[in-house]
Amino acid sequence: MKIALLGYGKMGKVIESIALNRGHEISLKVDKGTKDYDLSSVDVAIDFSTPQSAVNNIRKALESKVPVISGTTGWLSELESIKTLCKEKKGAFIYASNFSIGVNIFFELNKSLAKMINNLTDYNIDLEEIHHIHKLDIPSGTAITLAEDVIENSNYDSWELAPSDDPKKLDINSKRQDNVCGMHKVNYNSINDQISLTHIAHNREGFGLGAVIAAEWIIGKKGVFTMNDILNLK
Repeated sequence: MKIALLGYGKMGKVIESIALNRGHEISLKVDKGTKDYDLSSVDVAIDFSTPQSAVNNIRKALESKVPVISGTTGWLSELESIKTLCKEKKGAFIYASNFSIGVNIFFELNKSLAKMINNLTDYNIDLEEIHHIHKLDIPSGTAITLAEDVIENSNYDSWELAPSDDPKKLDINSKRQDNVCGMHKVNYNSINDQISLTHIAHNREGFGLGAVIAAEWIIGKKGVFTMNDILNLK
């Protein structure tokens, strides 16, 4: 499989190493200084760029009839237009706020717990996330996904960066610290007890592996997909 890396920062380099170890070829690397590029010689594109670059990268891939995987967060106001373009071009596209297999299992556990707790009025819910100081978006895309899953299955109507005094808003407490790959925690609190779901990433390899698995999976397919499709978590 010939891969284009759209974004060649820390995650791009991790994906490169994993892809090469799995027998694939990196045919193109697009970095900050790249003015223009040609996708005609690649089988799939993997975008881990910046919020400012992601939409153009994804559009270019879809218009070039190249399946594209994106793990860039912070651009989701354009997501519906990208889905529309994918369908118009009969292309293939996967977006995930987090490609880690463990995190996607974590998402499903959180949805299930939110549904269970929904009819129990004694519980309040809040989220915590910690990432490295170079992460550009606050809160993380993963935290937003977790929050949206809670909102869909509870009486909260939106999320807000903590602290919030509105009981209808789900608090997300975001911190940035040195040398933290990623920690996410969802707390279900009552007067009597607390249930917490936590995912801690020990390194970036889990994110990179999931992205490469997604790229392998999407070859030959048409449509807009999620990690649930890849992992059969529906």
